[in-house]
Amino acid sequence: MDSSMPRQYSRSFRERMVRRMVGPSAVSANALSVEVGVSQASLSRWLREAGPVAGMTPSTKHGQAPGKRKWTAREKFRAVVEAATLSEQDLGGFLRREGLHEAEVQRWREAAEAALGGVSRERSQKTVDAKRMKALERELRRKEQALAEAAALLVLKKKSRRSGGTRTTA
Repeated sequence: MDSSMPRQYSRSFRERMVRRMVGPSAVSANALSVEVGVSQASLSRWLREAGPVAGMTPSTKHGQAPGKRKWTAREKFRAVVEAATLSEQDLGGFLRREGLHEAEVQRWREAAEAALGGVSRERSQKTVDAKRMKALERELRRKEQALAEAAALLVLKKKSRRSGGTRTTA
């Protein structure tokens, strides 16, 4: 067969491949492509063309379609962390199982990083404040020592006058 000609696959074969890419034990289009020798682009197109077929897309615990699910902050964080640990091949299956799009997980990740960035800014501000406080305390100690020296000199000057010391004029 000429390699430049697109290969024709039977409808039943395409349906089997789509079934393997959905559901709880879904395989990513990349992984399936390597396994069966069909291009990833073809597998992805077949999956898109199949659309939401009854019984093939997971539902949430509330019976809603996965895309309409309301995610709590904890669930979003779990999804972001789990997605970050997966290989590119496994990520597709995870996203389908959870009913998510990669862009949505990316937005959640950025929001989490921004929130954590606020914490680090607070910490860095506390560090700056602590350093400033130490500097002010050092300055205060220096001035207290200078004041104590000035007071000691005044006392010595008074004693010197009482004992009949000479007055010097400048």
